Amino acid sequence: MTDSAAIPAISIRGLTKTFGRFTAVDRVDLEVPGGQIFGFLGPNGSGKTTTIRMLTGTMQPTAGTVRVLGADVVRHPHRVRHRIGYMSQRFSLFEDLTVEQNLKFYAGVYDLPAERYAEQRDYVLRMANLVGRENELTRNLSVGWRQRLALGAATIHDPELLFLDEPTSGVDPVARRQFWDLLYELAGRGVTLFVTTHYMDEAAHCNRLAFIYRGHIIADGTPAELRSNYAGGEPDPTIEDVFVNLVTEEERAGSA
Repeated sequence: MTDSAAIPAISIRGLTKTFGRFTAVDRVDLEVPGGQIFGFLGPNGSGKTTTIRMLTGTMQPTAGTVRVLGADVVRHPHRVRHRIGYMSQRFSLFEDLTVEQNLKFYAGVYDLPAERYAEQRDYVLRMANLVGRENELTRNLSVGWRQRLALGAATIHDPELLFLDEPTSGVDPVARRQFWDLLYELAGRGVTLFVTTHYMDEAAHCNRLAFIYRGHIIADGTPAELRSNYAGGEPDPTIEDVFVNLVTEEERAGSA
């Protein structure tokens, strides 16, 4: 793995995506340091998934520049495809395949050599606590276990940067906490994590945060900076308090 902290993992300027007259992402500027857990927070429909699709090169922006791991994703998406991983909120697993078969499929997608796959397979099974369940059909796993498998499939090729699009949606609180323990382990190995979520309590697990609302970035910084700058008079504000205060101010400005 390269030194992901040497350059920004993600750098975007003026990122915009329109669908007809509707603007889903509006002139977003954002920089994500390497080797950190970066939280991208906002309610459903705020532009999180559209942004992540442009960052991964699966959707062309209407305007703006996108650099991921130093490469221009708009012009050269192939330069980063084998260096990034992506886990969607729907897990993207084949339920009629076993745990082992799913891992083999994704290893094939990333052209992983057999010897390298054997190494990564062992690591993924240990990380996800799936040792002994290799031959179990994916559809027979609980939601929490499918989540672990999906994370393993997304990291089978040892990516430098991992995108997770609302990965804990619909997962119970215990499984969510266990999942974040796995993310901490990945971050400890130097992987940059870009996590979209609408769970404000998960923000405490991130090094830095950005709030998106109606396609606009309305604030970004460390959790401590955001609580300090946007407390709204609360004596001990939570990240949810911060977000409510920011949205309230946005609504007031929009109606003025």
